[in-house]
Amino acid sequence: MTDTRTATLSSAAPTQASVAGRGVPRLGFGALHLAGPGGWGAPTDRGAAIALVRGAVEAGIRYIDTADSLGPDVSEAVLAEALWPYPADLVLATKAGMVRSGPKTWGILGHPLYLRQQAYASALRLRLEAIPLFYLHRIDPAYPLEDQLGALLTLREEGVIEHIGISAVTLEQYRAAQRIAPIAAVQNHYNVVSRATQDVLDAAEDDGIPFVTFWSLGHGRTLINDPAVAAIAAETGIPAATILLAWILQRSPHALPLAGTGRLAHLLSDVDALGIELPSDVIDRLDHWAADRPPVPAHPTR
Repeated sequence: MTDTRTATLSSAAPTQASVAGRGVPRLGFGALHLAGPGGWGAPTDRGAAIALVRGAVEAGIRYIDTADSLGPDVSEAVLAEALWPYPADLVLATKAGMVRSGPKTWGILGHPLYLRQQAYASALRLRLEAIPLFYLHRIDPAYPLEDQLGALLTLREEGVIEHIGISAVTLEQYRAAQRIAPIAAVQNHYNVVSRATQDVLDAAEDDGIPFVTFWSLGHGRTLINDPAVAAIAAETGIPAATILLAWILQRSPHALPLAGTGRLAHLLSDVDALGIELPSDVIDRLDHWAADRPPVPAHPTR
């Protein structure tokens, strides 16, 4: 039976979510651009990167999402330099389980000892006694899931992390993870044209778990330049990125899109999505446009 939620949107999307035991606005900042191009190396302008993340917090962002592989290690260090000591209501989330061997290469490594090492290293870089939310960045098929999540459970018992998340998972993996550990958040590739993990979103909604979306505007914000979206933006006077983020916010009360950008002006416009309610005709046009596009893989190589 088809779940009717795949065809309808909420007309009154809540603007707050509970993540890692804290109430936060339902729009997060993805910290990819605090590292260099493509998440590799140092930022081109470290001062601008620091100003960007401080501007995000000043704009009301209270969920910031990073990973040890961004740089590697650079994004976390920039966050600490910019924000420590952190606001009490800020949720910092980071991840381990992906490795870099060059500026355009990503690999998966879920050895339990590696995950433990990276969690301790992330806590040091972020200057945190305990990381509020720590994701298994990718499930590594080379090691039992019980061992990978078991390492995170041990880290939680040791006080290094507070809550466990999983990223880029299928529904089967999501359910398997829940049988091993308490999952506080799930993060998947999801946007108006990339809905391959709609079943995971629906399950997270049923379970009351936040569903964080990465590439919310397409890989590299590509969707905002599509003529169909640009036409809606011109007609409504609402920026294209704001429209696409508002669509996700209205898709489910448990969806929390990440705004990933290297420009503060873009981020401030993205935050406006929290106050936008898209009319039904705009939703219909977006859905019809998305339905006519070729299928998008669930999680393209990152």
